[in-house]
Amino acid sequence: MKSKIHEYKKDNYYRVSKNFTIYLALLLCLFASKMVAQEDRKEQINERKEQINERKEQIKERKEQIKEKRKEVVAKYVDNSFESKAKAIADKIENITKEEKATLKSEVEAVNVQLENGSITKEQADAKKKDLAQARATIIENRIAVAQEELKDLVQQKVNGKIADSKTTDSSTVRIGKRLVLTYENDSVKRKKHYEYRERRTTSQFVFALGLNNVVTDGSVENSDFKFAGSRFYEWGFSYNSRLFKNDNLLHLKYGASVMYNDLRPTENRVFAVNGNQTTLQTSTIDLKSSRFRNVYLVAPLHLEFDFTKKKEKDGKTYFRTHERLRFGIGGYAGVRIKSKQKTEYKIDDIDYDEKAKGDFNASNFIYGLSTYLGYGETSLYLKYDLNPIFQDNVVKQNNISLGVRFDFN
Repeated sequence: MKSKIHEYKKDNYYRVSKNFTIYLALLLCLFASKMVAQEDRKEQINERKEQINERKEQIKERKEQIKEKRKEVVAKYVDNSFESKAKAIADKIENITKEEKATLKSEVEAVNVQLENGSITKEQADAKKKDLAQARATIIENRIAVAQEELKDLVQQKVNGKIADSKTTDSSTVRIGKRLVLTYENDSVKRKKHYEYRERRTTSQFVFALGLNNVVTDGSVENSDFKFAGSRFYEWGFSYNSRLFKNDNLLHLKYGASVMYNDLRPTENRVFAVNGNQTTLQTSTIDLKSSRFRNVYLVAPLHLEFDFTKKKEKDGKTYFRTHERLRFGIGGYAGVRIKSKQKTEYKIDDIDYDEKAKGDFNASNFIYGLSTYLGYGETSLYLKYDLNPIFQDNVVKQNNISLGVRFDFN
């Protein structure tokens, strides 16, 4: 009986151990499968994250491409326009003047320090300041001459039709100056333009003029001693245009500052020679290839301008624009002579010579005269006449006269 009980317990223990082993194995398999599933899930999540990051990078690259494309469109149709290029050159000229004036100011302050310390006398200080001012004026002229050539080339391209005016673009927003904002909403159905005007009674312009130059002798330019086609004038500067009446666009006051270059090319192989207080033309002993005399002036022009640009109305508001229709200006100018020089070119024994002579040549130190212009938009026919003689003490009085084209880049 005891042996049967013992066998029953042994058999029962065996079954329990077997079942426990089976359950343990099942539990381990379930745990292992769950771990494998979690690892697979992690791999799927990481793979999905990589796909999302890759998509983000693609979107970012696409945005950069759109941004670059938009810049290219704006650069092609706006920044390469005639007005934008002219404004860039105007800014360059203005920056040149500011830089050199700042340098001259620091140099003059250094001279003042030397004067205060007693290392130089007042006469020496004045002489140094004069030399520094003349040196800076020469540097300004040379640097501006380069920009002036760029502007002349730009104007020629404009005349030849190689450069177009400002065009609208597919850019979402383009600002032209400070008064006009163009916004485009592009889709497959429509395009809208929204204009935002900022009314101002005073506007500014960059002025550039060029043309023919000669002299009036005894009230006539006939039988002139100077070449008609070879003698030229140039002028560049900045002006302000103020509307005189609040609710009328006809009358404007135009004022500013300009630099004038008056060139004269004598005929018959002649040059200017100084004889005491007289400056006269004399035949050169050398066969000249070219002879040119130039006076440079800093002037303040003042004109009463009639602008026939019509007013515009939008959303119940009235806007006055300028430089869009017929314009007529009449006034004058006054200023001082900055420098005078004579340049001659000749050839001896196959060697080219280029000589420059600088001095006052008895030229008038002050300039004043009358000027007028008539044109459409930003382009005008320009006429100016000096009331003062070119040479202050000459027996025969000769007055400078110029006729050319004037551009007022608004």
